Amino acid sequence: MELKKGSVVRSKAGRDKGKLMAVIDAVDKAVLLCDGKERRLEKPKRKNLIHIAPTSTVLQAESLTTNHSLKRALNKIENERK
Repeated sequence: MELKKGSVVRSKAGRDKGKLMAVIDAVDKAVLLCDGKERRLEKPKRKNLIHIAPTSTVLQAESLTTNHSLKRALNKIENERK
């Protein structure tokens, strides 16, 4: 599965293990991730591709404009899965 801007992934390793995050950019064999709370849009987390599990969900562009809208979109997805 190709990861593009707005793709939702689940972290498989690290302090953020199990959390949903959105792809902001893809760089070499890594991606830049944000969740709107601990990892804000201003300072994304760089994570290796082997440490993430892609989902089939892609966020709309307006969900990636502010930290609040990103956090709200990811929380909605998390609540739908429970």
